[in-house]
Amino acid sequence: MSYTLPTEQIRARVAGALAAHPSTGRFAALAIATDDPLADVARTVEHQVFEESFALDAAEMATEYGPYDSGSLFFLVLDRETGLPAGAARVVEGGGKTLDDAPDYLGEDLSTIVAEHGMYLGRIWDFATLAVLPEYRGGKSSLMVSSLLYRTFLKAGRRAGVRHVVTMLDHRAYRSITLLGAPFQALVGSKPFDYLGSPSTRALYLDFPTVEAAIAEQSGRLRHVGSPFAGEIRARGLRRLLIRRIASRVSAQVATGEGLDTQITLPALERRRLLQGR
Repeated sequence: MSYTLPTEQIRARVAGALAAHPSTGRFAALAIATDDPLADVARTVEHQVFEESFALDAAEMATEYGPYDSGSLFFLVLDRETGLPAGAARVVEGGGKTLDDAPDYLGEDLSTIVAEHGMYLGRIWDFATLAVLPEYRGGKSSLMVSSLLYRTFLKAGRRAGVRHVVTMLDHRAYRSITLLGAPFQALVGSKPFDYLGSPSTRALYLDFPTVEAAIAEQSGRLRHVGSPFAGEIRARGLRRLLIRRIASRVSAQVATGEGLDTQITLPALERRRLLQGR
């Protein structure tokens, strides 16, 4: 397990993955198991973004997320033009780090949190990390990378039969995912708090089976000027209208997979399915 994979090893592993999973788009998005050689590429992306954003070094990343590695599934977006990763995300089976940390930060027992959101039955995922590298923030490439990560999460979650999702999101990720239309709600009605270097983190719950329809509905609301929508757009005038139009298109793509699904493969879940079928 490495959070600081050397660039030459990253290039070699990415090249092998791109050759194994050809597509016509610039990017390729994969769902990979924790023991896949590409998992260290994803961990390195996590470290680079979290160090920049929250001042977490590699040792701290290993301390915070290492205990959850065995239950992790990574989503990794690769750039065919550069031969390098563009972004990564991680989910953890069973509620992972969020349900372990939330009681202390929210002042509620785990049993209370589980009961409040009906998490007694069904698979739980912790949407543990989301990391887009700086050079892919802003412009079309930023939208594509984040959209691919969200869509891969939705496809993988549906394939895995996920029922509940919990997460800790900093204020920037929360704004983005709320405008996307994902119907997250605060865990036990909690307020933002300071967490792992982020002064405004929210503990959230998502009823997974409702998410695609909710994102599609958000797209429609954003498309019709004057209709109320989830989240906020701070710009005014023509810029607000432009952002609203772009956000509507992104929500539609994430909900339907149009323009995204051809760039997504789920090798970890395919392998799991084959193993379970034996």
